[in-house]
Amino acid sequence: MSAADITRARREAEIARRKLMGGVAILQERLSPSTIASNAWEEVKERSTGMADDAVEAVKARPVAVSAALGAVTLFLARQPIKSAISWLFSKKPPEHLVTTTLDTSSPQYDLTTPVVARNQNEGVTA
Repeated sequence: MSAADITRARREAEIARRKLMGGVAILQERLSPSTIASNAWEEVKERSTGMADDAVEAVKARPVAVSAALGAVTLFLARQPIKSAISWLFSKKPPEHLVTTTLDTSSPQYDLTTPVVARNQNEGVTA
């Protein structure tokens, strides 16, 4: 092997090493946690935007069906409070889980009449 062949082989080895190191740097950048998180966030934003657009189109295409489905879901989720309210309306007795107060109106010390306030002519609004 001549000196020129050795020099050429060293140059080729150096070029190959630089290409390899450049590829490693690119891989390190692509595989860094911040880049992965950023790419994932962008994908989530794109997909959620697409899903929102699809949902808007579905509502525009079938507003009655969507309203009925939304109403059914709402009634399903609120079934216990609705049941409690309806049973209270018809039983006139509050549910046990509610805190209520009662006034003892049979006591002679209890008076439900409105107090009477006397006022003379000089009191009140002046013009």
